[in-house]
Amino acid sequence: MDTLVFDIETQNFFTDPDVGWDNFAALKISAVGVYSYVYDKYFAFEESEIEKVVDLFNTSRTLVGFSMNRYDVPVLNLYFQRLNVPAPNIWEKERIDLLEEIEMAAGQRVSLSKLAEVNLGVKKDRHGSEAIALYRDGKMDELKAYCLNDVKLTKELYDLYRKQRYFLIPDKKTGEVIKVNFAKQYATLF
Repeated sequence: MDTLVFDIETQNFFTDPDVGWDNFAALKISAVGVYSYVYDKYFAFEESEIEKVVDLFNTSRTLVGFSMNRYDVPVLNLYFQRLNVPAPNIWEKERIDLLEEIEMAAGQRVSLSKLAEVNLGVKKDRHGSEAIALYRDGKMDELKAYCLNDVKLTKELYDLYRKQRYFLIPDKKTGEVIKVNFAKQYATLF
């Protein structure tokens, strides 16, 4: 069984007038980025290719993401439930949400960009709010590249997480970089 690192982008957001806060069913996927450890490959899909995403998720045991349990999983799982093909219930998969791990260990949140900058020496080149504009402007190649960059950063952070069992994060109050250790052991998941 595969371990997948993934991220989704949407065509709209909760703040849109026709959506409303926490209305996951009203969100529409624009792109899904996935890294497969079995294939050692990155994949980028548009909404029209959602059945290909299902194929990958059907063969996975573990899902990895950044803030995925708050956004990516609810949206993608609703998409899967609406399809006329056998699709997994993502909530039943083993899930490792790196942001939740940080919150549990450090009692605070940190952005993917800041986490990557402190631990990998690189930061995101775009902000998530730009993804909707890229979709609306029809810049799908740029959108998929943006999504895959988030997947790449998350994958590299997950590899580091498994290897060293800690992250460095900037403390929200002081700005000082602190070391956050993790107790869970995920190294045997694949």
